[in-house]
Amino acid sequence: MNFELKTLSPEAVPAALEKAHLYRLLHEPGEAESICRDVLDVDPENQDALITLLLALTDQFDTDGPTAVIEANTVLERLTEAYGRAYYTGIAYERRAKALLRHSVPGSGPRAYEWLRTAMTWYEKAEAIRPAGNDDAVLRWNACARLLMRDHHLVPAIEERGEPLLLE
Repeated sequence: MNFELKTLSPEAVPAALEKAHLYRLLHEPGEAESICRDVLDVDPENQDALITLLLALTDQFDTDGPTAVIEANTVLERLTEAYGRAYYTGIAYERRAKALLRHSVPGSGPRAYEWLRTAMTWYEKAEAIRPAGNDDAVLRWNACARLLMRDHHLVPAIEERGEPLLLE
């Protein structure tokens, strides 16, 4: 069944974004996502709406992983500020790794490790261009590092050799 969606008035955008932030805090990312999409229908370049949409999508990595990951990547491409693009790319990789870890899939440690290391690389890029007084990327990098140091399942993948090992 299809419905013609109603259009949000431009004057309602700030209040709608406040509601989207609230729904994320209430652990209702689907509601936040819907509101952000309504805002973006009215103001397609609204960076606050794009960031909130991205975070709402990453909140759904546990339940709707593949779709949310694809949509999150699309949103990341729309971020216009280099710092924000680097920082939120790190957030997306970190949250994807943590979602994988929560599912306790056997053998997921190396993949989660790689995603956390990729997140850390993006945080380093963000740190290099961060605004004065903004150490968010440092805080996230440290959180990833602590997780990697604490969880012994988070190790790099073992490289496979192209040649068989010879036994003596």
